[in-house]
Amino acid sequence: MKIQIKIALALAAISFLALVVRAGAAKAVDDEAAFRSFLKAYEEKVVPLSRDANLASFQASVSGRDEDYRRSADLQVQLKRVHADAASFARLKAFREGGKVREPLLRRQLDILYNAFLGNQVPDARLEEMVRLQTKIEQAFNTFRMQVDGQALSDNDAEEILRSSTDSARLEKVWKASKEVGRRVAPDILKLVALRNEAARGLGFANFQQMQLRLNEQDPAQVEALFDELDGLTRDGFAALKNDIDAFLAARGGIERAALRPWHYQNRFFQEAPAIYAVDLDSYYRGRDVVALARDYYRGIGLDIEDVIARSDLFEKPGKYQHAFSSDIDRCGDVRVLCSVKPDSYWMNTLLHEFGHSVYAKYNDPSLPWLLRDAAHAFTTEAVANFFGRFAASPSWLRDAAGVPAAESERIRADSRRALRLQQMVFSRWAQVMFRFEKSLYEDPGQDLNRRWWELVEKYQLLAMPAGRDEPDWAAKIHIALYPCYYHNYLLGELLASQLYDHIAVDVLKSADLEDLSFAGRPEVGRFLVDRVFKPGMRWPWPEMIERACGEKLTAAHYARQFVGGK
Repeated sequence: MKIQIKIALALAAISFLALVVRAGAAKAVDDEAAFRSFLKAYEEKVVPLSRDANLASFQASVSGRDEDYRRSADLQVQLKRVHADAASFARLKAFREGGKVREPLLRRQLDILYNAFLGNQVPDARLEEMVRLQTKIEQAFNTFRMQVDGQALSDNDAEEILRSSTDSARLEKVWKASKEVGRRVAPDILKLVALRNEAARGLGFANFQQMQLRLNEQDPAQVEALFDELDGLTRDGFAALKNDIDAFLAARGGIERAALRPWHYQNRFFQEAPAIYAVDLDSYYRGRDVVALARDYYRGIGLDIEDVIARSDLFEKPGKYQHAFSSDIDRCGDVRVLCSVKPDSYWMNTLLHEFGHSVYAKYNDPSLPWLLRDAAHAFTTEAVANFFGRFAASPSWLRDAAGVPAAESERIRADSRRALRLQQMVFSRWAQVMFRFEKSLYEDPGQDLNRRWWELVEKYQLLAMPAGRDEPDWAAKIHIALYPCYYHNYLLGELLASQLYDHIAVDVLKSADLEDLSFAGRPEVGRFLVDRVFKPGMRWPWPEMIERACGEKLTAAHYARQFVGGK
């Protein structure tokens, strides 16, 4: 009898447990159904608004007109207001804490939306003030033209003078004139920094820089540790290369090494490598249609960009944004690029780079939810862009894609290799300055920022501050105002670009030789990128996407093999 009672009780317990499980499953389904409804309502508002905001921003960057910037700012404010809605954020928080949204794509969208809303949970008036202040700064940068001896110079003009002139007095004038924009915008940038920090602290973060990394699925301590590792890897090699640079530039300018100043380094920020080797890469692009070269190369690897080119704005205009970017307008194929193209190696690199962003966006997976049709992370699209941009300096690419004779390609191979290594080392040290300055800026915006900037430039780039200079040179770098706490992604992108290059060479093309491959005319390269990098979008967090694509986690090993060893 007792056995029968125990059996009956056990059966009753099992039945009750089954009911609980079924009820829990039903609740999970209910929660997932509720979240699907939330997503549907969100997309109905955000998809058209995001498209309109992207179009307005692109138009303002082309025209430079006040009314276009006002419209762009208005739409950005509307978009931020959607993500600032406290009731919607409360629902997202409840969905997340409830743990009932389990279907993988739904859960991924929930995580992304939660971070997007969390970063905008600031008072409406403050949010609008931040957007309008940033738009004001953007317009100031876009319409700024430096004045030298009564002549207005564009950024392209200034860079050409800094690259080609050996007249120290003229170089100094141009370099100093290029920094004048910093003085104009610095007060507004500091206001914006204060607003950003206030918003971040209100959300429980130490400061805005920490918030930006966390909300973009990056651990600030891990990023800093990686930068420390790269500092150690590149410090001695860069110091040796800097000696070579100084010797070349002093001899070229007919001055003593001790007389070298920042304006002698052929670039406003020493973020590009000076041309110290016996190869004139510009000569291979002079008089060429660099847009056509890019189009034909991408077509050869199975990535058609004809439609992207048709929608783009690629050449200089008065009032136009002077830098370059790719914009995914709607995540449904409307991708376009803005550049100010000249037929030289810099703009060949830039075109290949920006169209790298474009193909990442264009070849997304249309079956994915709209929210997931984006790059796995900002630095993964930078990686693809860097992967392609590097080819502008490749002898094999010049031969295979630009029609340079094989003998000429071979003649410049060694110097081109050294030039690419120099560029990577110079950029790596510059990225150290940007990452560490922004970290310091948001930790203590009241410090002597002019001095702090030059402390970092002296430490990482080995450039001495001009005697007696006390100007906001840091504010002349557009990224600090408009793309804050983003620059570290460029260097992470360089690491992944090297990793992708080695993986494609070894595992996709089965090449035994890893040095200077162009991949020209190899459609399997495009297929790999589309299938393993582009189409996954944001389906997985970026570490998982990289490991699935390359068979290993993100590592500096491939970058070190290519550039640190000094081969």
